[in-house]
Amino acid sequence: MPLTTKNQLTITGVPDLNAKRFTINIGLGEQDYALHFDVRFDHQGDHRTIVLNSKHNGKFNSEKKEKHFFFQETREFKVTITFTHDEFQVKIPDDYPVSFPNSFGEDEFKFIQVHGDLRIKSFNID
Repeated sequence: MPLTTKNQLTITGVPDLNAKRFTINIGLGEQDYALHFDVRFDHQGDHRTIVLNSKHNGKFNSEKKEKHFFFQETREFKVTITFTHDEFQVKIPDDYPVSFPNSFGEDEFKFIQVHGDLRIKSFNID
């Protein structure tokens, strides 16, 4: 089921003990992410930071770093993602909103990937 501007993606999960990072990618495929949402507990010099980016033809663009970090190891979280033709809206724990441009300008994405140091409890497109 594709993610469209008419619905939302909700992911509930639990970061592993000693987690380094986990990532949610939404886009057209492995080489093209409209949204790269990278939760970094301790990765590549970033500590307790969310990195947002996009990837076109296999190359990442300029990243945005968000320091509002309510994720905790072994504590359940919920992330909700919606988007328009222009931007993504991500609600992280504590209902804090984070936005990122939809540089693809698409209204539908069929590629959704979640991976890293976490256990996924639920994954829903409503």
